[in-house]
Amino acid sequence: MIYRFLTNRLPDASARRLVMITGARQTGKTTLARAVYPNLRYISLDEVEARLQLRQLPTRAWANTVGAAVLDEAQKEPAIFEKVKFAYDQGEIDFSVLLGSSQITMLKKVRETLAGRVFIYELWPLLLSELTGGSAPQPPLFERLLALPGTADEILTQEPAILLGEEANHQAEWLKYALAWGSMPGLLPLNQADRHDWLRSYTNTYLERDLADLARLDDLLPFRRFLQLAALRSGQLLSYADLARDTAVSPTTARNYLHYLTLSYQAFLLQPWFGNQTKRLVKSPKLYWTDVGLYRQQTGNWGEVNGPLWETFVVGECYKWIKTMRPDTNIWFYRTHGGLEVDVLLESEHGMWGIEIKASRQASRGQTRSLRRLGKQMGGQWRGGLLVYQGEQIVKLGENIWAVPVGRLFG
Repeated sequence: MIYRFLTNRLPDASARRLVMITGARQTGKTTLARAVYPNLRYISLDEVEARLQLRQLPTRAWANTVGAAVLDEAQKEPAIFEKVKFAYDQGEIDFSVLLGSSQITMLKKVRETLAGRVFIYELWPLLLSELTGGSAPQPPLFERLLALPGTADEILTQEPAILLGEEANHQAEWLKYALAWGSMPGLLPLNQADRHDWLRSYTNTYLERDLADLARLDDLLPFRRFLQLAALRSGQLLSYADLARDTAVSPTTARNYLHYLTLSYQAFLLQPWFGNQTKRLVKSPKLYWTDVGLYRQQTGNWGEVNGPLWETFVVGECYKWIKTMRPDTNIWFYRTHGGLEVDVLLESEHGMWGIEIKASRQASRGQTRSLRRLGKQMGGQWRGGLLVYQGEQIVKLGENIWAVPVGRLFG
């Protein structure tokens, strides 16, 4: 049983609260909810019989018949939202959990029926720290950098330069696994051949089920091609015109397709940082695939880790941790029309961090030029810059500029 950090944020069943847990298919929502709330009745709306029974159940009978419960694939039966709302507003139930992988349908029903009553949580594919920590993971260095005050020099000077022995081997093995297969929980017990089959089947299931909830597409072939071309652009500035041209669809259709991808958690958009609330330095966002395994499946890249895959992995770990544990932290990239670019810019309550991502195994001061320039521009907000690379040693490269191995940052 792998412990999920989202557990730390989920409310106790004794609270007066309606909880919605959403996320991509097969990220472990059901497993998490049943582990956190073992004493609640579990009902899967995937079962046709359950949908029919709850559809026919009188609203006033909900509390006595169902009560506090975990309602899985809740979007499959829209009638239950009104019944849960009635029972909750009448004080007949104080707690229930709604699960679903179809974000657009779930959120539409929440906005229409449960607005102001439900707390929404997102469960993403496994974090590297969850893989390396197993049943008792510790928060990674990344969390300490966001949570603690102080500069990079003040915090990182306290960290051991390298890991030794079994700890180092354990971390290296899980990092190798995550870079090869991604972090979907269903892959963990499978052998290599079955993992390939699982990833292929996931894509087909996504097309047949999740996409059917989002849109009515008469022809899936253009969307399949769009999936592949969008994955190949992971880490690049988004151009709807280029995607539309290469996929042979209209720009409007390309926008809709990408909207489906983000709503179903297959991809996300990283927005550019803006110095004030009215003007961005660069207007176009960057597109990233959420999971490295699904990225490899779409692109056919099963070889060594290259720059795009490495950047997809590192930005994905940043994004997943923030969405899971630090929703008050802002994450951007930084790019000016003059050519200054930093891969990730983080704003926490204590100030700004910059992250440069390099696939090299050696770190040098020359690789930190953009971080140093950015630090000068940020002034008093600047806490420090990190060069995230494939090496093994935490090393200082300048004032508040450090090279940090990816396993040490997120493991």
